[in-house]
Amino acid sequence: MQTFEIHIIVTQDDLDSLNHVNNVRYVQWVQDVAEQHWNTTATDEMLNDYFWVLLNHNISYKNPAILGDVLTLKTYIKESGGVTCIRMVEIFNKNTDKLLASSATKWCLVGQHNMKPARITEEIRTLFS
Repeated sequence: MQTFEIHIIVTQDDLDSLNHVNNVRYVQWVQDVAEQHWNTTATDEMLNDYFWVLLNHNISYKNPAILGDVLTLKTYIKESGGVTCIRMVEIFNKNTDKLLASSATKWCLVGQHNMKPARITEEIRTLFS
């Protein structure tokens, strides 16, 4: 399984009225790390031929993050078949290695030229396994 990770620092804009990271921000980060993974791993041809649309989010919140925390976002493809895949994202506090949130999201591959769901090719599947 090929993983991809990024690091972010929690800013004031990420916080809610309780002074911890707003749940909506986690949803944004899940989408952002997935997009970065695709854009840095896929070939130019793949990027020109396909894009992904989100079908379903399932996020479990475990522990809060606060201003100044350094976070590690790890993502990988858990399974894929047909036109969809399940992408996992785990968000950790980088300093304590404590799991803050985890998500399973279902994505659908779409062809750029016909705007219809596209079967995940073996080449794409291999990139992420």
